[in-house]
Amino acid sequence: MKITFATYESLSLLHGGPRVQILQTKSELEKLGIEVSLLNPWENFDKGSNDLVHLFSANLGTFHLASTMHSFDIPFVTSSIFFTQRSPLAIRATITANTLLKKLRSGIWTNFEYTRQICEWSRAVLPNTNEEGRLVSEGLNIPTKKINVVPNGVDPHFEFGDPSLFKKKYGLDNFILNVGHIGPMRKNVLNLIRALKNIDHPAVIIGKITDSPYAKQCIEEAKQSKNILIIPGTDNNSELLASAYAAANVFALPSLFETPGIAALEASLAGAKIVITPYGGTKDYFNSMATYVEPNSVDSIRNGIIKSLNEEKNTKLKVHIKNEFLWSRVAEKTLSVYRSVLK
Repeated sequence: MKITFATYESLSLLHGGPRVQILQTKSELEKLGIEVSLLNPWENFDKGSNDLVHLFSANLGTFHLASTMHSFDIPFVTSSIFFTQRSPLAIRATITANTLLKKLRSGIWTNFEYTRQICEWSRAVLPNTNEEGRLVSEGLNIPTKKINVVPNGVDPHFEFGDPSLFKKKYGLDNFILNVGHIGPMRKNVLNLIRALKNIDHPAVIIGKITDSPYAKQCIEEAKQSKNILIIPGTDNNSELLASAYAAANVFALPSLFETPGIAALEASLAGAKIVITPYGGTKDYFNSMATYVEPNSVDSIRNGIIKSLNEEKNTKLKVHIKNEFLWSRVAEKTLSVYRSVLK
């Protein structure tokens, strides 16, 4: 079986969860004997030598590619990577209004319409969570028979990080940790920093810092606390990152939403306690084994972190993540979808 992976062009600049998802899924599928290539726009695409294209992300950034594949009758499936805090009813109303406006004047599209059209063209849609699947089905009106929930995963090496590496370099242990991007408002780092400023406990934020007013505000607020250390983002396969997870007491990810936040899976496998947003399908992964906080409330974030700091560590969540969400399991579920589509 020959599969081509494709996504939006800015992935190489942004890094983040989708990039990890693509590369890890590719690696694990290859271990299963599947030939996987990454679409290169500077090379000719041979339709006859590919069984299927797997498109990652259904939005404006991938729309033209999806439209072209549909026009050339190239079969593809899509990991939608789609989430909104709007209800399915609100999504449907927006799409209906968009449809009426297009009758009056062509060329008027919303983000929801781009996502809906890509999912409609796809042979199958692979959301990361049940909540995402519900939005695709009920909000975008995609038939449920096309929807196959395939979760995000975690690399097993995060179970074996050496905490002494981070402790030796930074002199910190048993701290509060956040890993992600500093700049995108969805990550809600500013509210996290405001919560951490009122907690008498060392905290570390590891993240790529974007050049934006929001990121600059985050950095300035963090400087007001002697307990917060900000470290520019490291590669996902870095031993120091695995060490940070292993050395942490609590991992905090109070984003506006996550599906589910690959960094939180990595921290879980390393044994950290998890404080996380309830939005985006995180409960599919962490069940009752995490502390859920309201991202728009600094007090809720602060109280959730303090609660988690006061709890004893246990291995229940770690074992659960190891049993259910390693990338090898994700690849097996992905391959099952491919076979079903090609059948």
